[in-house]
Amino acid sequence: MLALRPHSVLASIAVAIAVPFLAGCGGETESRAQERKPGEEPRTVQVAPAERTALPDVVAVSGTLAAQDEVVLGTKVAGRLVALPVDLGSVVRQGQVLARLAPADFDLRVRQAAAALDQARARLGLRAGGGDTVDPEATAVVKQAQAVLTEATARRERAQALFDEKLLPKADLDAANAAYEVAEGRYQEARDEALNRQGVLAQRRSELDLARQQLADSVLVAPFSGAVSARHASAGQFVAAGEPVVTLVRTHPLRLQLSVPERAAGRVRVGQPVRVVVEGDARNYGGRVARVSPAIDQSDRTLRVEAEVPNTDGALRAGSFVGAEIVTAADRPVVMVPASAVVAFAGIEKVLTVEAGKTVEMRVRTGRRAGGRVEIVEGLVGGELVVVQPGNLAGGQAVNVERTPGR
Repeated sequence: MLALRPHSVLASIAVAIAVPFLAGCGGETESRAQERKPGEEPRTVQVAPAERTALPDVVAVSGTLAAQDEVVLGTKVAGRLVALPVDLGSVVRQGQVLARLAPADFDLRVRQAAAALDQARARLGLRAGGGDTVDPEATAVVKQAQAVLTEATARRERAQALFDEKLLPKADLDAANAAYEVAEGRYQEARDEALNRQGVLAQRRSELDLARQQLADSVLVAPFSGAVSARHASAGQFVAAGEPVVTLVRTHPLRLQLSVPERAAGRVRVGQPVRVVVEGDARNYGGRVARVSPAIDQSDRTLRVEAEVPNTDGALRAGSFVGAEIVTAADRPVVMVPASAVVAFAGIEKVLTVEAGKTVEMRVRTGRRAGGRVEIVEGLVGGELVVVQPGNLAGGQAVNVERTPGR
């Protein structure tokens, strides 16, 4: 048996390790050489020019649609509900009946007040169908007192004449003067009574008007056209005055509440058009800025803006979260490319342009999207040819250019 020397063993191990490594390196070099062989066919790609076009200057924000008006309605008088013909979602028009109380008690109060009014009119001698005013001198009580006063005046004058001729004692003259003063006092009292009855008549008239008003208030009507968003009571329930019965919202127009960042606040004005997009709805809705807060909210550094959005067909719902664009200026030039030409990875956006038959990566910053195209805010100046669908294409690769249809 042969003995192996230590240095021979180490040499054998080194050779065994080096041979696979060199074989692997040789294989990788050969593979890379095959990938970069000059005979490789260039890929055919479709390109489209980065076009300069005009778009209006807008402020893109999000907001909430709110009802123009929302009120919780209840009857002004207490009573038992006998009818509640509306429910959640019911569309109503201004003046439509929403609820009705039992009318029996209110009818009786009207009759009672009407009878009291007729009584007060009779005490003044007023006829049915006439007015409520009368000259106090024309009332029966004043006429009676006037007659007594006229008689007492005549007696006093006769007594004074007889007394002057020494034909009547002083006691009889004093009695005639006293009778005259009593008659004059009763006349004045009669006039006061007539005025008092006039006041009672006015009070009875007010009581009748109040009873009729309570009868009218027993019927709850819609103060404006809208829809019922909540019902708080049921038929047969006794409700107190002012207790909530239904909640009514005005659905046309809707109030769009927006918060505009402080950096864009100076561009927003009342009257500017607003474009509204609702998630899940393919239609675009229009509105107009109606109100702008005079101050910036210090809590979040935004400007409160409200726009009115027409909703005649009721397609929009209050409470919806929407996206909106406030058009702050007329059209301005921008660069647009097909949206499929932009590749985003790890927060970086880029496009591939073609120069001298090879692709070139260009970092860009995008803006608005419109009709399958996207705005390039930074990175392109317009006129460059961009690859429409780059896929896994990288910069520096050879390509054959094919224009997209219609370009």
